[in-house]
Amino acid sequence: MGFFDFFSKEKKETLDKGLEKTKEGVFSKLARLVAGRTTVDDDLLDDLEEVLITSDVGIETTLRIIERIQQRVARDKYLSANELQTILREEIVALLTENNNSDDNGFVLGDSRRPYVIMVVGVNGVGKTTTIGKLAYQYKKNGYKVYLGAADTFRAAAVEQLDIWGERVGVPVIKQKMGADPASVAFDTLSSAKAGGADVVIIDTAGRLHNKVGLMNELTKIRKVMDKVVPGAPDEILLVLDGSTGQNAFEQARQFMAATEINALAVTKLDGTAKGGVVIGISDQFKIPVKYIGLGEGIEDLQPFNRKAFVESLFGDK
Repeated sequence: MGFFDFFSKEKKETLDKGLEKTKEGVFSKLARLVAGRTTVDDDLLDDLEEVLITSDVGIETTLRIIERIQQRVARDKYLSANELQTILREEIVALLTENNNSDDNGFVLGDSRRPYVIMVVGVNGVGKTTTIGKLAYQYKKNGYKVYLGAADTFRAAAVEQLDIWGERVGVPVIKQKMGADPASVAFDTLSSAKAGGADVVIIDTAGRLHNKVGLMNELTKIRKVMDKVVPGAPDEILLVLDGSTGQNAFEQARQFMAATEINALAVTKLDGTAKGGVVIGISDQFKIPVKYIGLGEGIEDLQPFNRKAFVESLFGDK
């Protein structure tokens, strides 16, 4: 089983299905790329470069991958074009390894302090609140006591949506009226969570980006208030990105990184797009670990990111 040890058969099927469009739309071109060719030469690498760029891996990351393959071919004297997929797979895993030091084997806190506080950021429409609900479900399923904080007070729909998830999962949602100070909601949430003996606290935040200074000030204020209640909080600042937006996801990541310190990524909606290569590019460009990937609408369809499983699924290995 190897690196699929923690994957149930159902989870692997979900991963394969979720990446199917990317695999069919782009990475299947690799097989046609090497057909009838015997050596890894400059022409083949040029064609490979085009395939990677059109899969939203990104230009800089693509050039890094090509350079690594050139070095590998020169060093190991690979001559067979048929070995290109193997080399490419291994180099992409190596690239992801640089920014994802360990594959998360599940929603397990281990020795992390309690409550473990996650602040979730991202523009509206990327699946931020849905990701929070699915995170809450997974942590609760693993026996943890979870609290949610509705600090996106800018949109009434955001509070309502989080409320629905709270009821669905069976976890408390701390909220105030629409337009309330988000930092005040964060304060109430952490205070209630501490009093209630919570293991995990997940705070939703507003997703507007029209004023970067305003966003930066708001997120900074929320973090300072959290730190007063739980020193060192938040433990995780999770940026949620919509994988189907391709290169736009790169720009969103840049904007939020300018506004606050991101230390984890969730890439959603990979099942509806052929742009799954964006996961590779974002991880490489921003040096932030991809922690979760969203592969469908189901409550179980948010998975911990496993770099080897991800790459093997893209290349269609069983």
